[in-house]
Amino acid sequence: MASQWEELEKWMRGQKLPTGFDLFRDPSWVENYVRGMVSKALPAVGNALGTGVADVTETSRYVTIVYPVDAGSDLSQLRVLVREDKMRIDGLPGGKSETVKLPHLVLPERAAAVLEGNSLIVKIPKRPRRKKVADVTISKRG
Repeated sequence: MASQWEELEKWMRGQKLPTGFDLFRDPSWVENYVRGMVSKALPAVGNALGTGVADVTETSRYVTIVYPVDAGSDLSQLRVLVREDKMRIDGLPGGKSETVKLPHLVLPERAAAVLEGNSLIVKIPKRPRRKKVADVTISKRG
């Protein structure tokens, strides 16, 4: 008789989800799975989560987002808003907007965007990790 863990892994393989220790290597599969389930169950909420059309890559110093833009898009209507953890593109055809969750905290004020062909390319420097160490005093009670 199969254990409950083996049954769970069998189900996860059937759903094309990672199994075993692969679960912990890249936790983004959870977000993608939930996004897919929400989009199927509640299409309006799924649209608010974004379409997932943006191609997000990162190097050791930058996060780069490439978003396909229709050839007939009006550049004067496009607007890019960047926060430390996400980016939003406003002014897309049909008055739509797209929110992209960033894989790393960034420096929004140093973002640069360029329209190249049919692609909007946004390059944002990553926020450096803080290396500050605090010395904490230990007090004794009682």
